[in-house]
Amino acid sequence: MSTDRKKAGKTIVAVLAIAALAAAAWQIRPLSPAPWTKAEIDVLRSLWITSLPPLAPDPTNAVAANPRAAKLGQQLFFDTRMSANGVVSCASCHQPQRRFTDGLPKGQGVASSKRNTRSIVGVAYSPWLYWDGRKDSLWSQALAPLEDPNEHGSDRVKVVELVTQSPEYREDYEILFGVFDPAADGAIDTAFANVGKAIAAFERLLMPSPSRFDDYVEALLDGNEDGQAAALSTDEILGLQLFIGEAGCTQCHNGPLLTNNEFHNTGVISFPGEVPDKGRVAGVREVLADPFNCSGNHSDSAEAECTELRYARTGAELIGAFRTPSLRNLENTEPYMHKGQFNTIAETLRHYNEAPPAMIGHNEAKPLGLSRRQLQQIEAFLGSLAAPLAPQIL
Repeated sequence: MSTDRKKAGKTIVAVLAIAALAAAAWQIRPLSPAPWTKAEIDVLRSLWITSLPPLAPDPTNAVAANPRAAKLGQQLFFDTRMSANGVVSCASCHQPQRRFTDGLPKGQGVASSKRNTRSIVGVAYSPWLYWDGRKDSLWSQALAPLEDPNEHGSDRVKVVELVTQSPEYREDYEILFGVFDPAADGAIDTAFANVGKAIAAFERLLMPSPSRFDDYVEALLDGNEDGQAAALSTDEILGLQLFIGEAGCTQCHNGPLLTNNEFHNTGVISFPGEVPDKGRVAGVREVLADPFNCSGNHSDSAEAECTELRYARTGAELIGAFRTPSLRNLENTEPYMHKGQFNTIAETLRHYNEAPPAMIGHNEAKPLGLSRRQLQQIEAFLGSLAAPLAPQIL
């Protein structure tokens, strides 16, 4: 080999070594965040919890904002007597200490439920409930687990008897809804709907409180550099910049609750041993046929107000699509996705980084091509969204 060729070879080796060192340095040393642009600051303001508007009235539930109904609903939420085995309550799956989730791939009532337990914190802002949106109000959603053979496994007759006849509930029920007359036409169904409306009044009070991310946005808007430094680390800021920029997370995770409450197929694998879940394409059919929906006889709303239901999106593009979850308070709510397919946030981020083909339908997500370090920075930012629940004393 000639001297020149040897020198050229050594040069190539040196360049490759420098490139490897640079890549390694990127993995261990964060870059400095770029200054925020005006457009980016506008996006941050839109994600700020202070931008969350007051919760709108629920026209389908006349007692939605009634404190007495909320207190009754809170008692019912924790009452195991509404289950077939006397052991399961709403709080069995929606555990306050776990941000109203349960830490299981699928909820566990009297048997195993079909999907992962979603948090109900801030869920009153969503027009759709459940992963597939098969319910269109908090109160109609609250009814379904009571008769689900895998959850409470009870029936509406037993539930109504408990709430309308028990000494601890009867007076509140009658003040709110009137005296229960079992001989009246449709009395059981009406009283059963009322039970859901009381539980919903309680659940409407479950709201997130400001996180370190929100402190950062407030300090940024105020020009408070010390406050910004105290709120988020460099890695968290870099992760936030990726979140609203290159990673494109805000296409779905937008608004103060970091969810658009819409339905998307993101190519999540099926639960082991199960066929792919059809998701929203089946859920929308269920909600349109539900006797407890917005336009049903037990809704307190005029049918003209049921715009979400009337204009619900349908079609083949909803095959395998699921409702976007909020990213607030992910801490201690694993596993993630509609059947708990991912045990960690890191696994979830890797899935979106790779964006594999969907098992059914079409994966809307595109591969991101982010580095391991960038994924770690996004995960760091997501951790800054944790905060105690807003206190509610009933």
